[in-house]
Amino acid sequence: MNLLRSQGTALAGLILSTLLASACDAPPVVATDDRQQQTEAARIEGSVVVTGPARGNAVVFLYDAERPPPPQGAGRPVAFTLIPQEELFGSDLANNTTGPFTAPFIFPLVRPGHYLLRGFIDVDTCRSNPPPCHGPDFIPWYNVTAEPNVGDVAGAAVDLATRLPRVIDVGVTEDGVPVPVLGVTVSFSETSTVTADRPVFEVQGATPISASSGPVGVRLHARPIREGAVNLSAPIFLVRFVDEDRDNVPDDANKDGQPDLWPRIVVRKLAENGVQDENDLDNNGVLDAQGVDYVHEDNTQDGQPDLVVLATSILMDSLPPGLYDTEGQPIMSAVLPVTDLNLGVLPIAIDARNPANLKRLKSLPPGRYGVTVIQSTGQVWRVPNELSPMADDVGLPRVDGQGFSFQVR
Repeated sequence: MNLLRSQGTALAGLILSTLLASACDAPPVVATDDRQQQTEAARIEGSVVVTGPARGNAVVFLYDAERPPPPQGAGRPVAFTLIPQEELFGSDLANNTTGPFTAPFIFPLVRPGHYLLRGFIDVDTCRSNPPPCHGPDFIPWYNVTAEPNVGDVAGAAVDLATRLPRVIDVGVTEDGVPVPVLGVTVSFSETSTVTADRPVFEVQGATPISASSGPVGVRLHARPIREGAVNLSAPIFLVRFVDEDRDNVPDDANKDGQPDLWPRIVVRKLAENGVQDENDLDNNGVLDAQGVDYVHEDNTQDGQPDLVVLATSILMDSLPPGLYDTEGQPIMSAVLPVTDLNLGVLPIAIDARNPANLKRLKSLPPGRYGVTVIQSTGQVWRVPNELSPMADDVGLPRVDGQGFSFQVR
């Protein structure tokens, strides 16, 4: 033992003397192979400002401005940050004063680009209401728990002059060094309180689809879910005309002669297994670099993975009255809350990789197709999801109907 101890002491002395002898020489530095570590980044920082009696954690999302979130687009957050309600409201947490209340936020390691900031106050209704009520229920890791519900308060960074969403530009110096953006304000006001739960639904009456089946009629039925971390007591579909160009005339983006309606319904091809979309296996909302490229109607392929959807529309004649006046003119401000939507799903497959240039496919790709409902409020629900038996065990309840997918043969 003494021999081992003396050998260890001698070795330590040798290492120390070697280090001291070479202390004047700078150690070699080599670039890492990790591209993330080789990328220079800036930061976006500022304050959230809340006006009103709502209490809860503030959640702020960072989006690529080229891929905005619903309803403007289908983008998913690049990052998010959470400001605890204790930090935001301080000693006023337990009362109903209206503030304003402020707290800082920061997004570090932001690459040069153009960004949007959106968010919501995840309201704790148990502070002011007797049971049944819910506390903050935002869980970012799952689609079914990552969005605002009724009573939450929406917010965003807006341009004070135009009152439109502010595009935050992270630029670079002449030397290519990213420039931080400071002093950004994300505002929340009770006037932006969310008035409806997410459009939770189950699919009724679906049959398999094939090229020879013709149109298939199905019904989406709103259904509450109050299990575990999911508390959506009163889901509803909010039907209204689409008017993206704000000309007070219903849009007809697909030129089918019928006015476009909210909510938007997307029937999209899924991966072979699980709940992921085909060609978006990492679930980040961006098509994968590698994936399936189908033949278009003109017998061409573009060499890029496709975003395959089926032609789908809401059946206008199944809706209750209220969208048109007595003279048959559309009422652009009308919003119909309904619990059922009847759809027509056509055996027509489209590559929607470029929404501005849809390409019809030559044949109908077989497999499973999921259904997504996008409200004009930006709230989304899709099946199948993490509440389905086919999902991995993520600790969420299993709910009947949430594993549905269209079968295309």
